[in-house]
Amino acid sequence: MASSGLAIGKVVEILKAEYPDISISKVRYWETEGLLTPERADSSFRRFSKQDIERLRYILSAQQNHYLPLKVIKENLDLIDQGIEPAPLEPVNPPPPSGSDTVQAVHQPPIRISREELLERSHMPEATLIELERQGIIRLRRGTSYYGWEALTLAIVAVKVAPLGIEARQLRVIKAAADHEVELILAAAATYARKPDIAKRATLEIAEVVAQAHAALLQVGLDQSYH
Repeated sequence: MASSGLAIGKVVEILKAEYPDISISKVRYWETEGLLTPERADSSFRRFSKQDIERLRYILSAQQNHYLPLKVIKENLDLIDQGIEPAPLEPVNPPPPSGSDTVQAVHQPPIRISREELLERSHMPEATLIELERQGIIRLRRGTSYYGWEALTLAIVAVKVAPLGIEARQLRVIKAAADHEVELILAAAATYARKPDIAKRATLEIAEVVAQAHAALLQVGLDQSYH
């Protein structure tokens, strides 16, 4: 019976341990997009079954861990509803050997997302995206008409830091630091310019070391600020 299901708030509470970014508004949005259809109690409140919760887990995993757009997720769910097994979700975020999230970013696999998908996934106002593009912080992948994982990461960061008092335009400070690090990495990798077969690998290895140093120096600076 519909009344035996869980209320939307309880469902969000259950899933929040696995997916901290889940919210009631997101669940309602996915419902309006036809990704799930929870039962309605006599009072018209949504009541979610165990199957609905597993469906939400699939949506969250496909979106946050595998970067699938909602259109593809819905197509996969439609196949599941028809008893057809969709293509398995390929892992895109294997943990790096060092366990460092900063180093992991260097090896992120490519993804292709449109402007609409970027705004949808990050919940970023378009005006903010326009400002970040104007400053060269968020860009289309070179020579393409789509965005990559780095644009999505920066958009999510911009949305998360806004309530903490950091405006989008202030991300220029981070960009300036990254630009200097890129110059350092490319200068060091120039040694391998005559060896194209190992140049890219060497560049990534140098980038890993620089990323580790950056994370460590941030921690040093923060530790000193508390003393």
